[in-house]
Amino acid sequence: MTTSTGTDWAAWQESWDRQQEWYMPDREDRFRIMLDMVEALVGTAPRVLDLACGTGSISARLLARFPQATSTGVDLDPALLAIARGTFEGDDRVSFVTADLKDPGWPAKLPYDSYDAVLTATALHWLHSEPLTALYGQVAELVRAGGVFMNADHMIDETTPRINEAERAQRRARMDQARRNGALDWAEWWQVAAEDPVLAGPTARRFEIYGEHADGDTPSPAWHARTLREQGFGEARPVWCSPSDTLLLALK
Repeated sequence: MTTSTGTDWAAWQESWDRQQEWYMPDREDRFRIMLDMVEALVGTAPRVLDLACGTGSISARLLARFPQATSTGVDLDPALLAIARGTFEGDDRVSFVTADLKDPGWPAKLPYDSYDAVLTATALHWLHSEPLTALYGQVAELVRAGGVFMNADHMIDETTPRINEAERAQRRARMDQARRNGALDWAEWWQVAAEDPVLAGPTARRFEIYGEHADGDTPSPAWHARTLREQGFGEARPVWCSPSDTLLLALK
């Protein structure tokens, strides 16, 4: 979709997907399983909160698979939100909210008090364990009884150091080969965004907000499951994993 600004938002979405897949070649697998579990537990017309939504990657796949779904995207990043809003302009199934998830009052900005599903991917590792625990408590209050929360992210089991190092070495080798084949990394993608006349301003603002990258934690899947149960969910466990990442599902 190209808007009056002349910006090709679909091209930016594609570019973001390629950059993310450089880090996570199995990214689409986790989205597919995430939506499988949405369908299994809350049906095909859910009200969804796309938490730390970025460019709206989850919302795009949600609506492509479930046209009767609705989505609220929440994020603080002005550049990624600009891409999200441009992509979904005119689609009344989707709305976006600018909010800081570390601000205790962020849920008050949402259009609904409860959701069938809260979904997030590759975002909450920006948070340290203490604010993440508090966020999980807020999410538990937003998910309706019988609803679900899913977080797909880097979750490191420190009890397996040799396995972890072997996986990291193999992943780095594959990423180096992809770079030689022209893949953009995180920093290079943002350099391109900073040169775009529409995204230059929002990109400058996002680096003022976040700095260069995350300094959060990557606790184990067991920690996430235990913390989610402690914060109000009835059940929680992984439903998909790769050698480095996990999709953790919590049922209210």
